[in-house]
Amino acid sequence: MRMDEAERENSASAPYAGLTPDVVLDALDAVGLYGDGRLLALNSFENRVYQVALDGAAPVVAKFYRPGRWSDAQILEEHAFLADLSEHEVPAVAPLVLGSGGTLATHAGYRYAVFPRQGGRVPDLENRDALERLGCYIGRIHALGAVRAFAERPTLGIQSYGREPRDWLAASDFVPAELRPAWLAAVDLALESVARCLDAAGNVARIRLHGDCHAGNVLWLDGPHFVDFDDARNGPAVQDLWMLADALGEPAEAWECLLRGYRLFMDFDRRELLLVEALRTLRLIHYAYWIARRWSDPAFPAAFPWFGTVRYWQDRILELKEQIGAMTC
Repeated sequence: MRMDEAERENSASAPYAGLTPDVVLDALDAVGLYGDGRLLALNSFENRVYQVALDGAAPVVAKFYRPGRWSDAQILEEHAFLADLSEHEVPAVAPLVLGSGGTLATHAGYRYAVFPRQGGRVPDLENRDALERLGCYIGRIHALGAVRAFAERPTLGIQSYGREPRDWLAASDFVPAELRPAWLAAVDLALESVARCLDAAGNVARIRLHGDCHAGNVLWLDGPHFVDFDDARNGPAVQDLWMLADALGEPAEAWECLLRGYRLFMDFDRRELLLVEALRTLRLIHYAYWIARRWSDPAFPAAFPWFGTVRYWQDRILELKEQIGAMTC
């Protein structure tokens, strides 16, 4: 999740205060999609996402981007990747081409895209065949992702996901003063271990990724459909695999199934397995930073009331110590 100057300026106020149901419907009207008045807010903290029922047509999903997070070029790069995947019959849900001829529109100061509604349920990760099929499709995503890197979107790394969050949180009031030295010590040791794992893995390829490929971003109907590429970026292939493997009680079995399918379409560099615990550690550090940077958005205090408590940061310190032990690079 990239933070830039525009977002820092915007963070002082509620970013979606003006996004009323009327504004959502007017935005769709402006691109020739006429709602019948029925809106359903879908689960999303980073952006605002609505299922919109249309007059005489199938429902659509309208996604209103958080102001200042991504540039237009970065959003359009994500859309181009999704279009490329769709053209190659990879089941990733791509945005519709709107009346303007593009996929990104603006209304009342909000940038938005519209997607076809995709039904489905969370995949059964206990099912070996389902895991293997997931591996197949992620392999296909990565085969296209490896053709060229993102030019506008960032690369997942220790600086953006570890050091910058560490420095920002250390200078904030979110970490209780009495726990700040212990938290900083744990973060610093954890980042040293992350750096060792990165060195041990060596120069593994950085390709275009989904970036946040957990079970909640896969809808299963007759097979998997990948949604929400909002965190798409360059990074090691294993980033799109480890969260799915993690969700199964027997991760070794999960890896076997995922990689059996994956290798049908894409080679896998086994050195990347050295990065799993490092990537998990960076995600844990960055998650606290993400909540803190969004705290002015009223949705965040309501959803994370425990954030900032002594107990919360005690748990984060313990979590990081466990991760230091898990990184054996």
